[in-house]
Parts: sequence; structure tokens; C-alpha cells
Amino acid sequence: MKEKQLISQRMREISPEMDPLRLGTGWSVEDLSKPQIFIESTFGDSHPGSGHLDKLVAAAREGVSEEGGHGARYFTTDMCDGESQGTDGINYSLASREMIANMIEIQANATPFDAGVFIASCDKGMPGNLMGLARVNIPSVVVTGGTMAAGPEMLTLEQLGMYSAKYERGEIDKSRLDWAKQNACPSCGACSFIGTASTMQIMAEALGLTLPGSALLPATSPDLVEYAREAGRQAVRLSKMEHMRPRDIVTLESFENAILVHAAISGSTNALLHIPAIAHEFGITITGDTFDRLHRGAHYLLNVRPAGEYPAEFFYYAGGVPAIMEEIKSVLHLDVMTITGKTLGENLEELKKNGFYDRCQEWLDKANKARGTNIKKEDIIHPFDKAIGTDGSIAILKGNLAPEGAVIKHTACPKEMFKATLHARPFDSEEECIDAVLHHKVQPGDAVFIRYEGPKGSGMPEMFYTSEAISSDKELGKTIALITDGRFSGASTGPVIGHCSPEAQAGGPIALVEEGDIIELDVFARKLNIVGVKGERKTPEEMEKILEERRKSWVPKPRKYKAGALRLFAEHAASPMEGAYLKFKD
Repeated sequence: MKEKQLISQRMREISPEMDPLRLGTGWSVEDLSKPQIFIESTFGDSHPGSGHLDKLVAAAREGVSEEGGHGARYFTTDMCDGESQGTDGINYSLASREMIANMIEIQANATPFDAGVFIASCDKGMPGNLMGLARVNIPSVVVTGGTMAAGPEMLTLEQLGMYSAKYERGEIDKSRLDWAKQNACPSCGACSFIGTASTMQIMAEALGLTLPGSALLPATSPDLVEYAREAGRQAVRLSKMEHMRPRDIVTLESFENAILVHAAISGSTNALLHIPAIAHEFGITITGDTFDRLHRGAHYLLNVRPAGEYPAEFFYYAGGVPAIMEEIKSVLHLDVMTITGKTLGENLEELKKNGFYDRCQEWLDKANKARGTNIKKEDIIHPFDKAIGTDGSIAILKGNLAPEGAVIKHTACPKEMFKATLHARPFDSEEECIDAVLHHKVQPGDAVFIRYEGPKGSGMPEMFYTSEAISSDKELGKTIALITDGRFSGASTGPVIGHCSPEAQAGGPIALVEEGDIIELDVFARKLNIVGVKGERKTPEEMEKILEERRKSWVPKPRKYKAGALRLFAEHAASPMEGAYLKFKD
């Protein structure tokens, strides 16, 4: 194959300052003429998911050098949703995704590179990097930062919400709560459950942008370091090849594969924000309706928390993304291209021949020996014909309460709440709502609303503590629903419905709900409607007139943020069902 001219060498001819400035940065004269590789990461001391990424950066840089290139390190440290949970800090979370993508665009385009390695682990860092690499569109390899180990008693971080709620209700003492706090994060890596971080690492591989079998390894595994090194080598190889940029590789069929994998793993509902936003950067339209269509009839196979039994470290031991794809191979587009230069189908066949699954089994054997367990691969990833469920894991609900849609993770919802008639209890902030839930000011049969928490309202924070307070309550967990225009943690379980669109701040029907309205929820029929007032049912026509009268007197709440990043985000964020990316009018 004829090698293409490297863009970095053309830039040296245009800019005479480039060589001396790079020499002053520590490059050698020999480095200047090599393929120049952009190594981007979210490394920083912000949280366990990013604190170890410097080791992967170093390994990727070594791989670049071994293949004859030179790696330049850039950083866009991400924030931690867990650390800011329950405070106004969480309002910055979704907006940070846009800022990470913006900085990657700026860094890589200000001084063009020949290829890139993108290293991230967590909730906004991974989708921000995927959005950024799509904008930059240089040959790119993604390295995922892996997952942390589980603690004693298989403790994982998402259980902290349950422990906290139990402590608030007096069901456990402070020493037990402190034990949970001190043992839930025993190592670096993303939180050890299929939350947003783990989901998005898996999505990166499902899109064909990582080396096969590399997503969501245990973060302390030596295999992960070797994958990072090989990613550096592969980036140099890609820099010399034509038609291997991200937009050459990733297609609508790639996104459909990713969504089918999302269904099989019971992935985070936050993927319904991130996948459409990433697709938008590729010039592809994905909406909540796409998810709903592909999840219908999809086989749900992964027995990993929060919907399942095991910590996320066991995902890799069972064969990871390739094992999931092998089980659902009959519904995948196997001819899509990947960053290996081979199709997905070719990658899967090669993994079966090169000992990948044998290595995974060795790790599972070691884990069983260390923990005194006897867990089998089939316990973690169920065979296709023995699926945990056969209707995917999420549903998009629509109706006069959510004309554009709302999302529920039905695999984590009690069956009792799949079809319910409830009475509205609206709150205009999470603080008001969680107090009512914890002190049983809400009753069985209530539909608890938290509104003005969408992208335009407050940045779209997670309603994690309220959802955990509900799902861990023996009475309320199976008798009430939580409905919000905000979002949920990937760890959330229970009868929780999020992303209600249009949001309250934009004048959506959720803003018009009043105390005592009758709410009808039907997951099977994908419906979410206001069907009555003050306990009295109305016809759809009567309800439409009532909502229209309420709309005439509705006034938007004053802006919560009057300056800075969240003001920008509030002014330009698209609907949650479109991905809440920054949307500008032409």
C-alpha cells in the first residue's frame, strides 16, 4: 500500500517556528520527521477512573516510539459525578462533556497531528473523547481505562446510595455506613458496575474504535498496559493508511451494533444522551426512538450490577465485549470496518484463534480462587438462548406528559410498576423531593416528579440519591414512580423515569403537572400520560384543553445560572432525546 504524505510534515514546511518550538519542548531533531501522534487523556487526580491513566499514556507513547512515531501528550481532566453527587457541583457534569470535546478539537486542530490515541475511563470523559475524535477526524485508537476491583463482600460503589438511605432511616448504624465508604473503591478504574463509565467504555469497542477485547479490563491488569502500548503502535500504522479516519470507519450500522450491545448488557440510560451526541459529531442521526426500536426483542444477557448480580470486573473474565458479540452475532452488522483495518466479523474470528478466551478464563480462575467462589462464564454472560430477558433493557415512553419521549430502564424496575395508575406529587428541586421520600411524606401510589432539572433548567444533574432512597425502601420501591426531566446515575435502579422531554424549563408538559393529577404509566405500551385531574379521569380531548389552559399561565423559572459554562449550556443544549449536545442555529 502506498504511504500517504503526513500532514505534520506539510505543517513543518508552512510554519518555520514549529521545529524550534518543538525542540524547546524536548523533541529531538529525529523526532521532527516522524509521524506525530496526539495522545489525549483525561488523566488527573480527579477520581479513581482518571488517576491511573498516566501509566496508559506512558505505555501508548512507548508503543508510538516503537513503531517509529513520536507521541505528544495532551490532557482534559474530567470531573467525578460520584464526588459531586447531591451538590450543585453535579450540575456541571453533562456540560463538561461538551467542554472536553471542545478542548480536544482546539488542541488537535491548532497544531495538526497524523493520528491520535484517546485514553479515558469515565462518564463524561469517554463520550467527550469520542465526540472530540469525531470532530478532529484523524486516524484514532481509543484506550479505555478499565474498571476497579470490587471490595470485600463484593461491595461496589453503587451500593453506597442504599447504605446511605438505610442509615438515614435508622436501619444501620454509622459504623456500617463508614465500613461501606472505606471499602467501596479498593483500586483505580471506573466504578465496578455497568454504570455510565463502564457502558461508554463498552460502547467505544462496540463502535469499532478500540483494539478488540480491550474494553473494561480490570484497571490493574498488565493486559491493559499492553493494550495501551499496542494502541500506540496501531496509531502510527493508521497514520500511514488512507481511508482509516473515524468518519471512514464509523457508520449508522456501527451505531446500531453499539445499541444492540447496549441492550445485551443492560447499559446505562445515560447512553441515550451520549450515543446521539457522538453520532451527531459523525453526521449521523440517532434518537431515543432508535434505541427503542433496536431494544425491542433484543436479548439481555449480562448478569452484572446494577441490574445483575456480579461486579463489573467479572465482565472481562467472561470474555468482555467479544463474548457478548458472539452471543448476539446473528443480529449484528459483521461487515462494518474497525480500527484494526479488518471487519468486526474478522476481528471476532481472530480472537477465537489467538487465545483471547483462554486468557479470560485464566483471569476468572484466579478471581474465583482469590474470592473463594465458583463463578462460571455462563453465570456472567448468559447464552443467547438462555437470555435474562428478551426485550432489551430500556424503553422510550411517550404521551401527553412526554411528547418527545422519556426513558425507563425496565430491567431494573419492579414488575409491579410496569403498568400503574398514580397520583402526581410534583417538586421543583431534588432537595425537596428527597426529604419527602426519606420521611414518607409521599405515599404508595404516588408519582413523584422532580422538574426543572433538565439541560436548560440546571444542567441535567443525576437524581441518584432520590432514586436510591426509593428503590431501597421496602414499601415505596414497588409502589411509586419517580419521573424527572433530569437524568439518573447508571447505577440507579427502581421505578425511575428520566429525560422527560421537552423539559420543564422549555415549557414541556412536565412543567404543567399539578398536585393530584392522575398519571398513567404503561411500559408494555410505551405510554406516559396525564389522564385526570384531582382524582377525576378526563378524556384525552378534555385533558388537552386543561393543559392548554395551564400553559397560558405558565412562566419559565428565572435562569439558575446567569454566566459561565452552565449559562452557555442552558442557552444551547438540545433536547435530552437528541443527546443534549450544544445546538447552534445556522
